[in-house]
Amino acid sequence: MKTILRFTLLLCAAAILLVSCKKETLSAEATVNNIPETAPAVQTAVSADVSPQIGGFYKALPARYDSTTKKYPLLIFLHGVGETGNGSSDLSRLLVNAVPHLLNQHTFPAQFTVNGTNYSFIVINPQFKSWPQAADVNAMIDYATAHYRVDESRIYVAGLSMGGGNTWDYGIAYPNRVAAIVPICGASWPSKDQLGNIAKANLPVWAFHNNDDGTIGVNTTISNVDNINSFNPAVMAKKTIWASGGHDAWTKATNPATRECDGKNMYEWMLQYSRQIVK
Repeated sequence: MKTILRFTLLLCAAAILLVSCKKETLSAEATVNNIPETAPAVQTAVSADVSPQIGGFYKALPARYDSTTKKYPLLIFLHGVGETGNGSSDLSRLLVNAVPHLLNQHTFPAQFTVNGTNYSFIVINPQFKSWPQAADVNAMIDYATAHYRVDESRIYVAGLSMGGGNTWDYGIAYPNRVAAIVPICGASWPSKDQLGNIAKANLPVWAFHNNDDGTIGVNTTISNVDNINSFNPAVMAKKTIWASGGHDAWTKATNPATRECDGKNMYEWMLQYSRQIVK
């Protein structure tokens, strides 16, 4: 009887020790994962045949990515027609504008605080060989989620000019995959019914344009936003129209210091939104 009692007590002690060690491990992991980023992300070139239109991309992972186990929001940023190329020797063309330029200059914030939570992006900047389709963007997202620790409830797409148009097109074709989109002077002219896909999915949109844009008329953005809102979505599409700046609305829109929506920049605005993952 004493032997059985002693054995039972040993089992109980072992169980308590195991649970205690597990709690300590989980606590240590949570602590490491919740340390805010302070160092800027380092942008590196990746050569990969992601799709027939994508031969390479720039990736920027949070500085502490390899020290954590958590998943991160994903920002896919789409370039303009002047930056098209082969994805390898032409890739540096992306560095002249917007998000890839900010990352290259180490001025893209290491982290953003939204509703009391710190977030840091995985940023992917693909280079297209010519005018892309929504399926090319989706292939890039598939690649990113397969190769990096992406929080699939927080995937965002933004882009400028050609890339802004593809951002509209992606939102129409895959409205339930992303949490928000930001088209900047986007070159896309969808029908009202097509834009209804965005409205029905309650996909948040914040679009930017300059009133004096002589390349892609401002009415493109105005019409797209108004058509979405005519469906009375739960999240009304937003637009910011600046008086001047010509075709370059992206420098101001992607600047983290530009706060045009309830004191939020475009990145903080996006991070307000997440989307339930449906497998």
